[in-house]
Amino acid sequence: QMQLVESGGGSVQAGGSLRLSCVVSGYTYSSYCMGWFRQAPGKEREGVAAIDSDGSTSYVDSVKGRFTISKDNAKNTLYLQMDSLKPEDTAMYYCAADSVKDPKSWLLLPGLWRRSYWGQGTQVTVSS
Repeated sequence: QMQLVESGGGSVQAGGSLRLSCVVSGYTYSSYCMGWFRQAPGKEREGVAAIDSDGSTSYVDSVKGRFTISKDNAKNTLYLQMDSLKPEDTAMYYCAADSVKDPKSWLLLPGLWRRSYWGQGTQVTVSS
């Protein structure tokens, strides 16, 4: 069973930066698609960014140019560098893994999340 543990969340002012980390254990994740998702209070969970097994990345439009997803296979760790943060980025951020072959669809289609592995989340709060 794959286990994912997020860290790095916190409170920052608009325009600031945070770096989220997700340590994966229990499985060799290098062949999986890895991603970050978020859920704001009163809203549905949404995809943010994904990286597939060969390192290709996908982002939703709202974070393009501001967020960068990366991974270190030697450390079994996934990262999300978040720059130029906005109040609307405030949410619980979740790390996830799946064997999907199309990371862009995985980000956008909740129907593809049923068999994904999920972490417990880390809170990001951006004040104006």
